[in-house]
Amino acid sequence: MDSVTLEGRVVRLEPLTLGHVEALAAVGLDPDLWRWTNALVRTADDMRRYVETALQWQKDGTALPFATVLRSENRVIGSTRFGNMDAANRRAEIGWTWIGRPWQRSAVNSEAKYLMLRHAFEIMNCIRVELKTDVLNAQSRAAIERIGGKEEGTLRSHMITESGRVRDTVYYSIIESEWPAVKRELEAGW
Repeated sequence: MDSVTLEGRVVRLEPLTLGHVEALAAVGLDPDLWRWTNALVRTADDMRRYVETALQWQKDGTALPFATVLRSENRVIGSTRFGNMDAANRRAEIGWTWIGRPWQRSAVNSEAKYLMLRHAFEIMNCIRVELKTDVLNAQSRAAIERIGGKEEGTLRSHMITESGRVRDTVYYSIIESEWPAVKRELEAGW
């Protein structure tokens, strides 16, 4: 899929490039950001590898990665992406999302998810958008539920993280018929 920029009032999701690595490392080497993820990002080199993986997946046609930019400061504050894209079945996953600690629990994540969901349902013509998180990540689970994600179930011993921990993963989704109500709810929050 071709790169695209998604512009909101608070954030801009711009196509991720290697040029973002330094700015991402400046806000993203906090160990707590990576506690519940599959990736282990502790150094600028780890961040480069993280971005290179996202860009390789984009080349492979399975991902569309973004740098999350705070518009008021034109500052990179995190990253997110569409992944596990399946055009034949009109579905995609939203995930690999992290935001620097100073911008958490603000409008940033909600608006970014809104922009991505709108793009998925209204431009990519998805019938299903998936979101998943570590079963232990209460903050992420609450955020997904706040934006309208419906819990579908837990995949036990789903993956082994780079740290070696065996992770159980909770799956959520929003489907096409739910999108109008989810959209109204998200827009009402502004």
